Amino acid sequence: MSLPSSEDTQIKPEPKPADMQHHAQEELTGEATAVVLSGPQRFLYLCLGFLMLALGIIGAILPVMPTTIFIILAAWFFARSSPKLEKRILAHPQFGPLVIKWRDRGAIPRRAKKFACGGMTIGYAIFLWSAQPGLYLAAGVALFMLACAYYVVSRPEE
Repeated sequence: MSLPSSEDTQIKPEPKPADMQHHAQEELTGEATAVVLSGPQRFLYLCLGFLMLALGIIGAILPVMPTTIFIILAAWFFARSSPKLEKRILAHPQFGPLVIKWRDRGAIPRRAKKFACGGMTIGYAIFLWSAQPGLYLAAGVALFMLACAYYVVSRPEE
């Protein structure tokens, strides 16, 4: 005969009405909603969300800097700090569908894949030209870029 584990004998708190509502929403929608943080952590995530959004906007202007990944990260940070800002990103006509497809299926549209791989190629060329690295560093960076390109290309498209 075995003794009950400590998990079996612990008194578990009754679920709060808010927890039950959150769980019911998960069951209805089939997806978990992000928990909105509070206090200093919420402020940090809000700042990081704005930083990612700023980098995404810069990436939309500069051809060698990515855009979509920063917008995806901004939406992730805003989901935990400001659901209102997350909804604005998701409702954006250009970036909203990309973020939603990424969240749902990890999908990257073919056009975005082409831009990502092209940006990596241009970035590597600028790195070679400006830094003039040694053979091992150049090979290491090339392998890293190839691995990133492989990951991007291997994602579903729609």
